[in-house]
Parts: sequence; structure tokens; C-alpha cells
Amino acid sequence: MRAVVSRVSWARVVVDDAVVGELTEPGLLVLLGVHRDDGPEAPAAMARKLHELRLLRDERSCAETGAGLLVVSQFTLYGDTRKGRRPSWSAAAPPAAARDAVDAVVAALRGRGASVAEGEFGADMRVESANDGPFTVLVEV
Repeated sequence: MRAVVSRVSWARVVVDDAVVGELTEPGLLVLLGVHRDDGPEAPAAMARKLHELRLLRDERSCAETGAGLLVVSQFTLYGDTRKGRRPSWSAAAPPAAARDAVDAVVAALRGRGASVAEGEFGADMRVESANDGPFTVLVEV
């Protein structure tokens, strides 16, 4: 499982001109990719990492501050561009497995008391944000 995590002042996901998920205050925008070989322990491990990472101002975490997370599924994080001109998506989990894993990460975050907004799985989404810093990291479990 892989996530590109940005500290943001605000973020939102728009589908068909409607906002489906939004952070109106500072928090973390999480673009989340699921690998075809991710095991059942990966969602809980990713949720713990995301919730406890000290990425916010003053080296604080969402667990400490109550800041929200906007989680957006992104299979393209496992695109392989080493050969040719077209990315290969073979490392990404199949859609049904990816949806279950993303849902499990969101459920685990909420189980930890996190405030979580979501994108819409499989939709053509427009992700808008104001990166704070800018501060963006790659997180893998």
C-alpha cells in the first residue's frame, strides 16, 4: 500500500460538479494506492501511520490535533513507466480488492477517532487543494 500525503490548508474532491469530500481546515490529503499483493494487515498499518505521522505544523499528527484527512483512491500510484511510453497498471490491485482495502483504511482511521472525508471510488474526480508548505511525502506499508 502506498500513499502520497500532502499537508493542506484545504482540499476537496468534485465529481460531476458536486463536492463529494472536503477538508475546510488544515489537514492531510491522502492519495492512496493499493498493491495487488497487499495483505489483510496493510489497511490497519496504513491507517495507524497516517493518523500518527507528525506532518502537521509544529511536528504534530492528526491524532494529536484532530485534523481531518481526505482519502482519495488512486490506482495510478502503482503505474510502472520503466518500459515503453504507456504505464503498466499490473501492480495495482483489481478494483474490487482496492475498493475493499481503501474502505478498510477509512474504517480503521474512523475507528481511531479520525475525521475522514473521502473521494468517490472509480469516479472521474477533480481533486483541488492548497498545499501547505508545500509539504508532501510518500508513505508505504
